[in-house]
Amino acid sequence: MPDRRVRAYIGLGANVGDAEGVLTNAVHALAAIHGWHLCGVSRLYATEPVGVMDQAEFRNAAVAVDVPAGSDPAVGATSVMVTLKDLERRAGRQVRERWGPRELDLDLLVFGRARLAIERSGAARSIEAETDPAKASKLLEVPHREARHRLFVLAPLADLAPRLVPPGWGATVETARRRQLVREGPHAVRPIGDWDLAVGRWRPIEPD
Repeated sequence: MPDRRVRAYIGLGANVGDAEGVLTNAVHALAAIHGWHLCGVSRLYATEPVGVMDQAEFRNAAVAVDVPAGSDPAVGATSVMVTLKDLERRAGRQVRERWGPRELDLDLLVFGRARLAIERSGAARSIEAETDPAKASKLLEVPHREARHRLFVLAPLADLAPRLVPPGWGATVETARRRQLVREGPHAVRPIGDWDLAVGRWRPIEPD
């Protein structure tokens, strides 16, 4: 059926320049894509860097989007990735080291009930694939292979779908978030904004 839709969850991150503004623009860009329907936006989080510590704090969030299913899950997921990588490039994404600063990072976290590990087409590859052979050969894995081990992914994803059990996880997103919170500690990820649908941006969370 050509109009069949799949619920996809997309992670957003940035730490260069006005990171919150970049993510706000990314949410609006995702909502404006023909055939896509924005269903939810998580809280905005301030998160500690992972891997490369000598860099600015990140801003992270997630969105739920109903997207075209495609003729099969591999086709549908690849189409989403092509769109995400195009948005990254349009936002000025630069080639940088792994875990380094990001103008905009968009990751396909979950694509319906699909469980995939497939070769990426050129347009679906990370911009780093242009200079890094490891990136060039990296498979498109759905659910995202690192998602359940990263609190900066799990916290916003749990805002949107706490009871979701992604294929292969064997536990809910909320259970995974709680486990990772114990490992990384409460200071690794802090909610700093609630999405205000009326104005289309995050409102600051007032401290207790």
